[in-house]
Amino acid sequence: MIMRKGGILGYDLNEKNCQISYYDETKEEPETMGAAADNFQIPLILGYYRERWVFGLEAKRLASVQEGTMVSDLFEKAVRREKVKIGSKKRDAVWLLAKFIRMTLEGFEDIAFITFSVPFTNIDMSKMLKGIGQRLGVAKECVCVQDYKESFCQYMFYQPKELWQYESALFYCDAQEIRAYMLRRLNAVGVKDRDMFVTVEEVASAQMNELAAIYTLLNKEKEKVKDKAKAADDRFKRFIQSVFEKKVVSSVYLTGEGFENNWYPNSLKVLCNGRRAFIGNNLYSKGACYTSMRRYLEYHEGPVYLDDTKMTEQICLRMRVNGQEGWYPIVSWGTHWYEADGQWEVILEDTSDIEIHVESLAGEELQVETVSLEGLPNRRDYSLRVQIEVLFMDERTCRLMFKDVGFGEFFPSTGFQVGKTIHLGGINGQFNSMS
Repeated sequence: MIMRKGGILGYDLNEKNCQISYYDETKEEPETMGAAADNFQIPLILGYYRERWVFGLEAKRLASVQEGTMVSDLFEKAVRREKVKIGSKKRDAVWLLAKFIRMTLEGFEDIAFITFSVPFTNIDMSKMLKGIGQRLGVAKECVCVQDYKESFCQYMFYQPKELWQYESALFYCDAQEIRAYMLRRLNAVGVKDRDMFVTVEEVASAQMNELAAIYTLLNKEKEKVKDKAKAADDRFKRFIQSVFEKKVVSSVYLTGEGFENNWYPNSLKVLCNGRRAFIGNNLYSKGACYTSMRRYLEYHEGPVYLDDTKMTEQICLRMRVNGQEGWYPIVSWGTHWYEADGQWEVILEDTSDIEIHVESLAGEELQVETVSLEGLPNRRDYSLRVQIEVLFMDERTCRLMFKDVGFGEFFPSTGFQVGKTIHLGGINGQFNSMS
């Protein structure tokens, strides 16, 4: 087993494969772990043979000779929380997926932060993958889950600015379908000039029956495949032209196994007309690795990614941080509500009421809430220490708790605590108003 430098990882996980990119501080950008020569994809297959677990290509070889027990569709089975029979035992599919992930990461001695990049995410997906991360020995707050669109966005943040100066396009192609996505900037009302908000939207898709024939590339049907490839190239060219109509596109990225065969020469000319085009299949794992870098190194500058699953409101308290007084977010916009819980300790300068600001990107007026600290003792010399806890009940309801935790042996806790429920607008309709 080769031990690799760096414990800051991006992990692309989907129905068929996984892929791992990692940050090596001696390199300019994340490295991607190769499964084989010129191939980064590790087949998402787990095998059990003679009381030994195997994964990926080795498990695939066992399946081809029909030896041992082989489990495929691990990702889907885990999402559905299925049970899978292995020999005489039944195993949870989530346990099997965790086993697979652990085996693929054996080459990393110490994982400091890992971001999973998946085709879609929700509260259940987040809980499952954060739980798997914890089984690997990674703290819950050092495990992040994001979808492919956000991974594309995070990848672009680290590319030269001219590549996403205007809109940037991503085309994904598999055996039957092509999908087009656009990275673009959003307009937000009433925020600081330095804040930039971006999103990635699926703008078009097309079923292309010709692609299945191109995949086979059988010699005995060479002419037939050639005709199908030309038809597919013509359709893809028209598809690109419809996507790019009335748009200024700085760069184009092609990803997915469907682009591995060079069946689209005419389409490529359209793609490269006045813009730069790139092809590769490790964009999502690198984007996930960049997220891990930003989170682990606590780099908060740069654009904020939003979509219709993210909060377009943030909750701020007036605090002094590193000598700078201002309104600081304890819940930031661009966060999933189910990942926004947190806990902090602050030292109060006085026992006057606490003012809370709720800012919205949808152009609504500032929401101001007040918490009374009546009952707290007056203490001098910054000796009043309060714990602030944020707990989301659902996407629209946030509960803040303020609790006196004392100040060491000098001032024991009085037991004082007070709560405040903040009602938010929710994600529905808020994001869509930001054109």
